Amino acid sequence: MSASSEPRLLIYSQDGFGLGHQRRTTLLADQFLRSCPGSSALTVSDSPLGKFFSSAVGHDYCKLPSVRKVGPGDWRPVSLSSSFDDVLDMRRTMLISAVRAFRPDVLLVDHMPHGAMGELVPTLEMLQDEPTVVVLGLRDILDAPGVVRERWRLEGAYEAVEQYYDRVLVYGSSDVFDLAAEYAWPAAASAKIEYCGYVCAPVQPEAVSESVRSRYLDGAGDERLVVAMAGGGADAYPLFDALLSAVPAMQEGGRCRVVLVTGPFLPAERHRELVARAQDLPVDVLISVSDPVRYAASADLVVAMAGYNTTAEILSVGAPALLVPRSGPSAEQRMRARLFAERGWVDWLPPSELGAEPLAAAVRSALERTPGPRHVRPPDLDGRDVATDRLVESLDRTWAHGLVPVGADLAMAPARRPGRSLRDDDCLLA
Repeated sequence: MSASSEPRLLIYSQDGFGLGHQRRTTLLADQFLRSCPGSSALTVSDSPLGKFFSSAVGHDYCKLPSVRKVGPGDWRPVSLSSSFDDVLDMRRTMLISAVRAFRPDVLLVDHMPHGAMGELVPTLEMLQDEPTVVVLGLRDILDAPGVVRERWRLEGAYEAVEQYYDRVLVYGSSDVFDLAAEYAWPAAASAKIEYCGYVCAPVQPEAVSESVRSRYLDGAGDERLVVAMAGGGADAYPLFDALLSAVPAMQEGGRCRVVLVTGPFLPAERHRELVARAQDLPVDVLISVSDPVRYAASADLVVAMAGYNTTAEILSVGAPALLVPRSGPSAEQRMRARLFAERGWVDWLPPSELGAEPLAAAVRSALERTPGPRHVRPPDLDGRDVATDRLVESLDRTWAHGLVPVGADLAMAPARRPGRSLRDDDCLLA
């Protein structure tokens, strides 16, 4: 591939059927563009919603045909009637074409080192003879250790990390969950890891919005605002169903108003049902809001599932939270809710206990807790800035001169793999 005319970041994001990966990669792409004025970022993903989040000038999106993971190693097309093998071949071809045409200086692979069912391997093979720096970005908790170890062993993911990647950025803290130890990473792959902290949107000044509170509360002063959210909402109906049934019992602890944000992936018939049931309750049912972080900051309590982005952004505004993780198919949310609750950052209700009465009791308990510091050691929420700094460091000197943030640790910059040539006068910024 020939050299590009400006610094370029390409992000591969296998988003499955939700908003979490797209939210996180959009935050990183936008921060990269702010750090490197005049650069370009292209996200290649398959979210059925396309480019759902607004993003900075310089960031665009290329959509793959959507597929959905229905179990470990089991994928299905979302929209096309074609066989999965045909869709997979199409996606492989599109990935190679996008990388060849875009000519990225840095490729950030989100979550899956070899892509869905290995679809990224041909692209990674092609890049071994190119100067592109290849970076793997992982949220800290992927699934139960036994499940991840088995799948990564069967799919050759450990070998892919060792063979194709220059560095690995983990969006989390090793003192909360040590990914390398829990998932039994080999020494060669572990040496490439850097824990960046949790990735979340920057908190705006005056995040608590009186306009949000006044929109839903009557101003009497004794009513509490409870905001319920669940990311994309594809599997959120059990939580919303239990919450609506719990509202009368919740009122026994004091008046409260519930704003229920279903997410765009909740099936339309389920949304209509929730709206109908909410008519005679102090509940507002919305599909989405323009600024969920502001809603969380303005709430007396956030009731949420335990997806990565939802929990990170709740922590970023310091909102009291009750997490109700999904029951499956992966253990990721249950693990996150339990680990965060153990540190005093949130309360949680195991999905096995989800029901109107237990949920009402948990909400009342959380609302009655005396406000104040919830923990001794706060979570590390610098992931967006730290991860972006590492991406900028990965640029060649041709692009990175003057752009690496002050104080960046250039010792972390990756060594080139043998046989990979640099453009004229290229070297890592010293």
